[in-house]
Amino acid sequence: MASQSKNSGLTNKVTTVVATNAFGADVMSEISYTDAKVVGNGSFGVVFQAKMVPSNEMVAIKKVLQDRRFKNRELQIMRKLRHDNIITLKWFFFSSGEKRDEVYLNLVMEFLPETLYKVERQYARAKQTLPVNFVRLYMYQLLRSMGYLHSLGFCHRDIKPQNMLLDSETGVLKLCDFGSAKQLISGEPNVSYICSRYYRAPELIFGSTDYTTKIDMWSAGCVMSELLLGQLIFPGDSGVDQIVEIVKVMGTPTSEQLHDMNPHYKQFKLPELKPHPWSKVFRIRTPAEAIDLVSKMLIYSPNARVSPLMGCAHPFFDELRQDPHQQLPNGRSLPPLFNFTDYEKTIEPDTMPLLLPRAQGSSTTKEPSAAHRNRNTAGEESPRKTEDSQKPATAALSKSPGPSGKALESPPGFLQHDLGNGDHVAVGTMPMEPLTLEQNHFAAESYAVGEDAEDNLEEDVGDENDYDYDDGGQCNSTYISDDMDEASESDDDDFEEEDEN
Repeated sequence: MASQSKNSGLTNKVTTVVATNAFGADVMSEISYTDAKVVGNGSFGVVFQAKMVPSNEMVAIKKVLQDRRFKNRELQIMRKLRHDNIITLKWFFFSSGEKRDEVYLNLVMEFLPETLYKVERQYARAKQTLPVNFVRLYMYQLLRSMGYLHSLGFCHRDIKPQNMLLDSETGVLKLCDFGSAKQLISGEPNVSYICSRYYRAPELIFGSTDYTTKIDMWSAGCVMSELLLGQLIFPGDSGVDQIVEIVKVMGTPTSEQLHDMNPHYKQFKLPELKPHPWSKVFRIRTPAEAIDLVSKMLIYSPNARVSPLMGCAHPFFDELRQDPHQQLPNGRSLPPLFNFTDYEKTIEPDTMPLLLPRAQGSSTTKEPSAAHRNRNTAGEESPRKTEDSQKPATAALSKSPGPSGKALESPPGFLQHDLGNGDHVAVGTMPMEPLTLEQNHFAAESYAVGEDAEDNLEEDVGDENDYDYDDGGQCNSTYISDDMDEASESDDDDFEEEDEN
């Protein structure tokens, strides 16, 4: 646990510590870093941005108070995770605090400069929404990370835009902050007061202690809805008001749905409302496939929600599979999206052929039927699309201003889909050469949003996230509300007892 500081002779102080390698055997070695600055803080501790010496690699260091009696679950979980869309833990070390016997755990992680929340807020300030093609790129990577995480039995329990790190230069998204994560074991109870309110699954609000990883799918559905709308879809002022906001959109849950969410739930009076058509919830130009995917994630009955990898196979993401030459606005290629590891291929073997780019899968895989692709994980056929949602989604979009106000050009002849008859229909011709920056459709479409959209997003930070966020800061947060302190104290599953030996 030794740590010391050395002055390198430079203006900035170099700190050298004895750290343990995060992956594999517990190999301890000296590491050095400099230019440490606070980029986030809250009840969980402090997050620093620092530069490794001599590699100059940027890292984030999360410093949390460690109880000697317990193992830190976040550390235990992060040491088991290795995925392109999950933040990587590199080293960890312990340091002494100002008080006697005070010990801090320091998690040294890779650094990404932005969060999805920060990018989303930039668009809200410009009274616009994130372009649909960025929604597609980021949601795909989120769902892929969740598929891996859930396959190991881990539930994140705090999916939200603030916990999704971005590198806009490369288009990479990585899930972060595993402070609320837990390995869920069937038959073992878990606290229901978990997850930030706006993204909290209804079974949690109804007090279920026997929930599954499907609570993360609900949260992901809330995130995707928020990106499409430019504001929160369920902006409840309290736990009770949260379910009211959900009912306003999805209608009053049936007795069967209530039983699916929590068999032990003692019903209180809910407003009797009919579900609002999903096509009316979103803006008129929102792609039908995007609305359909949201409808498969935001379902009252947890087991009926689509799995993460089946979500990745949804037609909304077909444009990623069908156009390998897409580029980001800076001219770079998209990040690796289909580099599935041997382990990932075993998670849902029957789904894997649906995830591969058409060029890869066409010789060995028959195009999946609409009936298969439009089924949820419970085997139920998805509801028939409304008249609005049967219209072809428009992928070749007209000029529209980006956050900077500059108009960006849409590409000519882009593949589109008409899912009304269950078939994929190519409209126009696919450009054979990589798209130029002027043609790049990744920044082509963003919708105008209401005047209060940014205020709506601001509420999420002020109400739910117990941290101060500096521009460019790393994402590590926890949540608070009126009764959160009591709930957190009662969450005795947050730590594991330290082995005696």
